[in-house]
Amino acid sequence: MLSLALALIASPAFAATIEITIDKLVFSPANIQAKVGDTIEWTNKDVIAHTATVKGGWDVMIPAKSKGNVTLKAAGTADYFCRFHPNMKGHVEVAP
Repeated sequence: MLSLALALIASPAFAATIEITIDKLVFSPANIQAKVGDTIEWTNKDVIAHTATVKGGWDVMIPAKSKGNVTLKAAGTADYFCRFHPNMKGHVEVAP
């Protein structure tokens, strides 16, 4: 019984992959909730490149008809945008 309890304590928490689609210059969904350790994966359906950029944080390049991702390392909130198309915006809330 003790070994089972230790195994449960030692098991890493399940990390999720949160999928966001980029289509016609829009992040969808634009607002997400995640946890530290989760990965955000953007799928770019457009024929032009985009970024998912947080000032002072991550800067993910997402080529045309491709994917990009980031693994969340800290709790908090972040507004992100595309450096090439600043009208493209998203928001993520990251729980511990």
